[in-house]
Parts: sequence; structure tokens; C-alpha cells
Amino acid sequence: MLRWGFVTTFGVIAGYLAVLLANARHFFTDDTESQYTSLWVGLGRSLRDGNFPVMVPEQWMAGNNTMDDAGLFNPPQLLIDLIAPSVDNVALYATVVKLIFAIIAALGVYRIALAYGGKPAWSAVAGVAFPLSGFFLFFDQASWMTALTGTAWMVHAWASSVRYTRGESGPIPVFVFLYLTISTQYIFPAVEAALMLLAVAVGELVYQRKWQPVLRLTLASGCAGLAGLLTFLPSMLSAKVTWRGTAQIINDQFLTVPWSESLNASLPSSLPAFTSWWGYVQPMPVTYIAWFLIPALAFVDWDRARAAWRELSAVGLFSIMMLMWTAGPGTIGPLRWPVRVLPMLAIGLLVLVCVLLGRFGSFREPKRRAIAAAVLIGLLWVRTFSADPHDVLWHVLAAAVVAALVAAVVWLGRTKGVAAACALTIVAMFPIAYAQVRAAQPTPMAWNLPVKRSDAKAAFPDFTGTTIQLADRGLLGPGDKSVEGAYGSLVFGNYAKGLELSYVNGYTPTGHFYFGELLCMRWDGSVCPDAYRRMFAPEASTGRPLVDLMKLDRVVLQRALFPDALDQPAPEGWKWVEYPGHERYIAVLERQDGLISTVNGRVSDAAKVTATSISETDTTSRVRVSSSEGGKVVFARLGWPGYRVTIDGKRVDITTVAKSFVAVNIPPGTRNAELVLTWRPPGWKIGIATMGAGVVGLGVLQWLYVRSRRRGEPDLATDPAPREPERELADAVS
Repeated sequence: MLRWGFVTTFGVIAGYLAVLLANARHFFTDDTESQYTSLWVGLGRSLRDGNFPVMVPEQWMAGNNTMDDAGLFNPPQLLIDLIAPSVDNVALYATVVKLIFAIIAALGVYRIALAYGGKPAWSAVAGVAFPLSGFFLFFDQASWMTALTGTAWMVHAWASSVRYTRGESGPIPVFVFLYLTISTQYIFPAVEAALMLLAVAVGELVYQRKWQPVLRLTLASGCAGLAGLLTFLPSMLSAKVTWRGTAQIINDQFLTVPWSESLNASLPSSLPAFTSWWGYVQPMPVTYIAWFLIPALAFVDWDRARAAWRELSAVGLFSIMMLMWTAGPGTIGPLRWPVRVLPMLAIGLLVLVCVLLGRFGSFREPKRRAIAAAVLIGLLWVRTFSADPHDVLWHVLAAAVVAALVAAVVWLGRTKGVAAACALTIVAMFPIAYAQVRAAQPTPMAWNLPVKRSDAKAAFPDFTGTTIQLADRGLLGPGDKSVEGAYGSLVFGNYAKGLELSYVNGYTPTGHFYFGELLCMRWDGSVCPDAYRRMFAPEASTGRPLVDLMKLDRVVLQRALFPDALDQPAPEGWKWVEYPGHERYIAVLERQDGLISTVNGRVSDAAKVTATSISETDTTSRVRVSSSEGGKVVFARLGWPGYRVTIDGKRVDITTVAKSFVAVNIPPGTRNAELVLTWRPPGWKIGIATMGAGVVGLGVLQWLYVRSRRRGEPDLATDPAPREPERELADAVS
């Protein structure tokens, strides 16, 4: 039965080829090009230098890698980071990495279907269909990388959880896959995994009517949660200073999906109606799941299927929970935009329908079933037309294609067998994916950043030291988005990390509230027109401008945002510097006396204190301080929670300047004392302790599992259903 696993793998590869024929940059768009690939390069360079990059102070809001989507404690992600600096074509690299994870995700869905007794052929159909489902294809795979990786691991955790509760596998796969899900450092897969475990626990309790298997699953998943706690503790304990620091529940209707749209899953032309960045009718078929999903319901023997409701109750419960979540609330603490859980709904429905088709599919009473399928397709057309009435002919054509495909699959199933029917079901997905991606061009999500780092670096000025850019990405026109245009002079998102330059500007989903307000800086590094004045205005308590407190060497101004900048004299201590070939987009200010970012460590101001840097790392500043009457030392470090300071080994309090810059009050009478300022991720000691406890707990569970298997205890083999031969493949995977 391994052959259907290979069919699933090659089906995903074929689907990717179809998508790439429609748009070669499909898997290199939006957050992938603006955030992830350059982040990988930056993290990989640090790892190669022997540094574990929890903090990069010069990147300010984007420099705390424990806050965002870096996946610092996820081994596969660290491997991706290590390879990234050696790859020039980042679009190709992102596509290959995503293909690997799409295959992992597809095989995970395949394993879930097998775990619930699905036939291998129809389980492969579910596996191939998932990576080609609407939201997962157009958002998670095209843009939101951590959603892709988190989901890929989560589906395997689901399959392993079912097998563990039924005595077919041990606790290690459950622990490993759950840990990998959590440590992607993206909150949605972690929460979705928790809901999945709840659904499996309830479902298995209903199915097996025994509490011991559910208890074992609870303990194993609890151990994985303890091990993964280190991933989210820093962000949880730092939330109070971020943009998302309030634990509020808001139903704002933005990116919430009405249930009627969520269920419109089988018409390829579907363009759902809900509020998003692009208005009400969406430009991409994000609620589409698979062309066969809804019509296939007509070919299930529901009288026989009712007998399996207990066994499949977890899948149904999970699907219901996800369906309810898609409709809102719009924001639940850090969880916003319910549309993001559409892939979870797709997983649940694909597994449910494909298991039912494999176990209870029927061609009896063909006339009645044909009428039922036609009615279902008609309902799909009505819902799709209602959401997007402007493309009525396209919707009619899509309905006709689906009807023809249903007829062909039924004919093949009756005359050639299930394998042939499943093969056509899979093959039909590829032209549909091609047509959908082709119809969505040009994608509204694209930044069009350069695909080759060498081209970008060759076109960009060689800026040494630490630079801040004052610009607004919204001012770029379509003709500016190329390396010959604005991307040869300006950086947005994490683009500077891919260029291997030290910029304050970076991509930050969470941000630092006070620093962002201080510079009116947004998530992509853009600023408001008042930012130039703010940079050179004296800070109230120190009298020093922000450019000094941040120890900046260069200020790059976007000409479109500051068209009259060059008509004004340079601020005191600064000069205008020409960079030939870049005058169209930028005006550049540099210090008259050269770089200051390398002078006296990260000490940026010392009032009534003599402060001399001894040594510097990204996480530690050692300074020799003296003060007869007491004073204050300010550091060019953003005041994230996690800093602590000692003077000659004695702990002293930390304060901040403008709620942004780390500062230390020096006691009177201090002479040649050693000040040690260190930063550690908040809660790191607790996280390490819980990780150790989780691993120890896993060891105990594995020992109990092995012991019970050796003794042949029947209690662990708790699956009351007879074991089917085709389910042996799941043993090989687990």
C-alpha cells in the first residue's frame, strides 16, 4: 500500500508544477518575499558565525527574534536558515522548501484518513487535494510560511494521536510532531493543535468508551506542550510592550467568513464575498477545497455510514469547531482574521468525505444519485453566483466542468475500478489549480522583490554601519517595484537582511508599541512624514536626538516622502552625501565625523557618568562606569522585557528613556565599577525546566508503552474495529 503514498507525493509535485506554469512566483510572494526568505538569510548568517540569534539590537523592533516567526527552537527551521545564505535565488529556494512541506502536509492528511479506516486510494485523493485547496494554496503556501510548516506538522500529530489512542503506535510520534507544530513559533497552528487534540480525545472516548487511551494522549500532548512552552513564553511575557498587548475579543467582521461561503467548497470559479484588503468580493478562490468534495456526498451509502459515526466523530467535531471559528469573532487576543482557519476546515471535510467514499461509496440507484449530485452542483452554482454575479458565464462553465468530471469518475469507478476513479479525481485537480492561479494574476499580494540576492546587492549602495530609512512603501508605484527601480535604493520588510546590511527597518508582526509610536514606524518599516523631524528633535529627558540615542550612522530619506529634503541644510553634525544612480529615490544623510555605531559599544548617552565600553555582544554590554554624584547611562538598545543589570555584581534596577531606550541609574560614589547589562528571553529558565520535564515525561510514557507491548497487555490495543490490511502503511510511517 506504499504506492498510494508515492501517488500522494507525486501528485503534490504535479500540482506544484501546474501552479508554477501559471505563475512562476506564486510561492514567492507577499510575506515570503518581504519577511521569511530574508529572515532566513539573516538568521543563517548568525548561526554560521556561532551566534544563536535571539536578539539583534541594531534591528530594533524587528531584532527580537523570540517575538515573531523565527522558529528559533524548531530544528528543521534552523536547517533552512543554515542553508539560506548559500542560495542566491531566494524564490527558487522558497519554492523548494514549500514543496517539501506541502508533501509533508499531504502525507499527513493521507495518514489521518488511513487512521480512520480510509482506503488508500481515496486517502491519497484527500492528501493531494489539501495542498491545492483555496486558502492553503493562495495564502499559507504563497505567503504565510509558518502557517504552512505548522499545519504540515500538525496533521501528522493528528494521525499519530489517533494511532496512539488505538494502541497502534507509541507516544514519541505524538510528542515530536506536536513539538514541531508548536516550535514553528506561530500561534495559530499551536491553538489549532490544541483543538484537534480536544476533538480526538472526545471522539476516541465516544468511539472506544474507555478513558485510559484518552488519558495517555492527554499526558503525551501535555509533555509536548511543556517542551514547547519556551517558544511562546518570551512573547507572552513581553506582550505588554507590543502592539498586541491587550487580550481583547472583538468582532470587527474583517476577514471573517460567513458559513455559507465556507461551505461553497467545490466550484473552482468561486470568489467568496467577505470583507478583506481587496473589498467585499475576493479576487482569489480562498473558500474552494476540492472539485469533488460536495458532489461526492451523493455517492455515499448513508445507511451504512451511520454505523461509523462514533469512529469518525472526532473529524466531525473538529470540522464543526473550525466552521464556527471562521465566522468570528474577528480578534481573540493574538488570534485575528478567522479566515486563517479555512485550511483546518478543508482538512476535516476532505478526511471525512474521502473516508466515507472509501468505506461506504456506492453506485447503486445511479439515477437517484445523479439527480442528487446535480442538485448539489446547482446549489454550489447558486451560492457562487450570489457572491460574485459579475462572472456568471465563468461560473456556469465551472459547474458544467464539475458535472462532467463527476460523470467521468463515476463511469470509471463502475467500469475500471476505484483506483482509476481516484486517479482521474487527482489528475483533474491540476488543470483546475492552473486555471485558478492564472485567473488570479496579477496577484494583489505581490511585492515583486528581486529573486536573486546577487542582483539586489549589486544594485544597492554599499552602506556601512547602521542605517535607518524614512520611507513609505505605499508611495511606490507599479513601475518602481524592481531592482532597477526603487528596490535598488530602498528597503522594506526584511529586505535589508537579505542584502546583508544593518538597517533599523524590518518586518515585525508584533512590534514595540512605544518605539513604534516614537518614530511612527509600521510593521513593514514604513514611517509617517513627521518621522524626519522626530529623528532630529531633542528627547525630553536627555536633550539628545533619537539619531544619537540609537547611534545611527546614516539616515536615508525617500524622495517621494520628503521631496524638499535636499533644499534644506543638513542637521548639525550631518552632511548630504550623493550616491550616483540613486538620486531618483533617496537622499542620504551621513555623519560628518564618520561612523559612531562602532564607538564605545552601545553606550549612547552618559549624564554625569564616565562610561567606557569593555565588551559587547548582541545580548550583553559590559561597561566601566564612574560617577561621584550619580547619573544615568543610556544604551542603544530597545527596552524589551528580559534585561537585567548588575554593578560590580550587585543587582540594580533598569529604567527606560522615552519608554524605549534601556537606561541604568548609576549610584553616587561609583568608582571604576563594572556594569553588566544582559538580555535573556523572558521566562527562559522556566522554559528550559518545562522542556526537561516534558522530555522526562515522554520517557516515562514510552517506557510504559514498551513494557505493555512486551507483556502483551490487551488494554493498549484498544481499537475495537477489526484491523484492515491497507492500514499497515500507517505503521511504516509512524
